Amino acid sequence: MRVRGALGAAVLAGVTLVPAPAHAAVEPKVVPVQVTGDPSARFNLVILGDGYTEADMPEFRAHIAEHLNDLWTIEPFKSYRSYFNVYAVETPSRDSGVSCDPDVSSARKDTPLSMAFWSGCKEDGIQRLLVMDQGAAERYADMVPGTSEGNRQILALANSDTYGGAGGRYATASGGNAMSALIAPHELGHSLGGLQDEYDYYYRGVPGGTYEGTEPASVHHTLLTEQEMRAQKKKWWRWLGEPSESGGVIGRYEGGLYSGKGVWRPSEHSLMKTLGYYFDQVARERMTQRISAKVDLIQGHAPTNAPVGGDRVLWVETLHPVDHRLSITWTVDGRVVGRGPDLDLAKLKRKGTYTVEVTVTDPTEFVRDPAVRGSEALTQTRTWTVDGRAKTPHDGVRPRFTGSTPTDRPVGAESIVYVETTHPARKSPKVRWELDGRAVRGGARDIDLARFRLREGAHRLVARVGSDRLAWTIDAERPTASVELSEAAAHRGGRTPEYVFDGPFRMRLTGADDRPGAVVTEFRVDGDGWFNYFGWPTDSDAPWLFTENGTVIDGLTYGKLGKGRHTIEYRAIDPAGNIGEPREFVVTLR
Repeated sequence: MRVRGALGAAVLAGVTLVPAPAHAAVEPKVVPVQVTGDPSARFNLVILGDGYTEADMPEFRAHIAEHLNDLWTIEPFKSYRSYFNVYAVETPSRDSGVSCDPDVSSARKDTPLSMAFWSGCKEDGIQRLLVMDQGAAERYADMVPGTSEGNRQILALANSDTYGGAGGRYATASGGNAMSALIAPHELGHSLGGLQDEYDYYYRGVPGGTYEGTEPASVHHTLLTEQEMRAQKKKWWRWLGEPSESGGVIGRYEGGLYSGKGVWRPSEHSLMKTLGYYFDQVARERMTQRISAKVDLIQGHAPTNAPVGGDRVLWVETLHPVDHRLSITWTVDGRVVGRGPDLDLAKLKRKGTYTVEVTVTDPTEFVRDPAVRGSEALTQTRTWTVDGRAKTPHDGVRPRFTGSTPTDRPVGAESIVYVETTHPARKSPKVRWELDGRAVRGGARDIDLARFRLREGAHRLVARVGSDRLAWTIDAERPTASVELSEAAAHRGGRTPEYVFDGPFRMRLTGADDRPGAVVTEFRVDGDGWFNYFGWPTDSDAPWLFTENGTVIDGLTYGKLGKGRHTIEYRAIDPAGNIGEPREFVVTLR
C-alpha cells in the first residue's frame, strides 16, 4: 500500500530528519522495513539500535531481520502483521557494544541510548536486565513522522551476544544472542500486553519462595482452583481443559510472579515462562486485545456529518488481518440490510428519513471474553442519517486503487489479499480478480486465497478496477526442514526413522525454501508444544543437545529427555507464513 501524504513520502525515502547528537559518528536516519499504511493509522514498531557503529550497521539490519522473522511466526503477531508498520532508526555509535557487557566491571561505552547490562551497571543489579536512556529512545523514535507515544512501540536492540532484555514502558533485547529473537516477543508481552513473568525465580538459580499476596491482578496468574475459576467465571475459566498452544493442556500449574509456590499459571510452559514456546491462549487473547486497541478497525468511511441522499452508496474501509475477514454488518432500525464494505441505499427503496448503522467486528477465535470482543478494540460502529427523498449529484470520481496488501513481497497461500478503491457517491467500483490469468470470484474488495487450495509453487494474482491494475506473487511452496543427528548406536530407516542412543546426542535442524529470506525451524517432543529451534543457548551455530537430565545453563535446564522412547517432530515456516509439512523420527535413549 502506498503511504499517503508528504510525511509518508519522507519516511519511505529514508531521509535524515534530525541532526546527529554529539556522540554519534554519523547522522541517524529512519529506514522503513515494513509499511502497510499511513503511520498515523497503523501501529508502528520502531526498532532502535545501540552500540552499532557505522561499520556495524549491516549487522544491525541482520539482527532486525532475524527478530522479525521469528516475530511474524508467533501469534497474534502473525495474524495481525498487517496492522503494523515497522521502522528502523539507525543511530551509528562511536563505540561498538554496550556498557557492562558481560560483567559489571566491563567497559562503559559511549552510545546513543546508553544501554547497559546489570540493570544499568549496578553492583547489585541483574546481569540480564538490559536498560537504556528512555528519553533518548523517545527522541530517536520521534524521528518517524506520524508516530507518537500512543500509536507506537519502541524495541531497542543492543549490539551484544550476551543474553538479556527488559520489558517495561519500552522493550529491549540483545541483538546477537542465540535466543535474542525470542527475547523480543517476550519483552513485548510485558511492554505491549502488560503480561507478567511466569518464572518461579527472580535471580537465576535461586528458587523463588511462596507467594503471600492477594489474588493477582495479572490475567494469567491466580490463587483460585479450577473449580473456583469456573464457578466464579474468573481468570481463564473459558480456556480450561483445552490443548494449550504452548503444549499440554490449559489448567493450573504452580509457580509464577517469581514465586515457586502458592500461585498458579495457565500452562506448563509458554513464552512468558520459557523462551521458544508460543503464547498460550490466555496470553494470546490479551495480546490480541492490546494490538487491536492501538488502531481503529474502521480506517475510513462515507461522510457522517450531514444527511445523505437515499441514492448514495455508503462505505467503510477497515483493517485487514492476514488470515481472516472482519465482519461488516449494516442495519436499519435493527434489521440487517447488508454485509460487506458497501451499502447501496438505492436498493433499499426507502422513503423519508431513517438511520443506517454499520458495525465492524473482529470475529477472531483468539478472543472469548465478550467484554473484550465488544470493546472498542474489536468492535466499532458508525451511523448515518439518510433522507430518502434527497438526490445525490454525480461527483465524477473515477474508479481506481488507493491502497492494498503490499505488493513488494510474496503473500502466503492462505492469506487474504485486499484492495481499497475510490468511492464514487452513487456507484461501488467493481474489483475484478485474476489468478494465474483466469478470472476468479473474490469479495467486494478482498480475496481469500485459502479456498483455492493452490498447488505448490508460485502463482500470480491480479486485481483490476477501472484502468488500474495491481499484482502479487503468491508463494504456495511450503518450506522444508531437514534433520542431522549425531551417530547413533542403532538406526532403522523407513517412513519414520528410528534411532537408539546410549547417551547424549545432538540434533541440528536446517530450513530451506525456494525463495530468499530466513526460514524458522521448530520441533516438539512427544506431542508437546512447538519449540523454536535457535541452535544452542550459548551458540546459535551449535546443534541442540539432548541428555537424560538436561544441561543447566545460567540456572535453566535445556534439552532434558528422559530415558525411553520418544517421538520428535520438526517443521519449517517461511517468510510468507507458509508452514511446512511436519516430519518425525523416533529416538530411544537408553
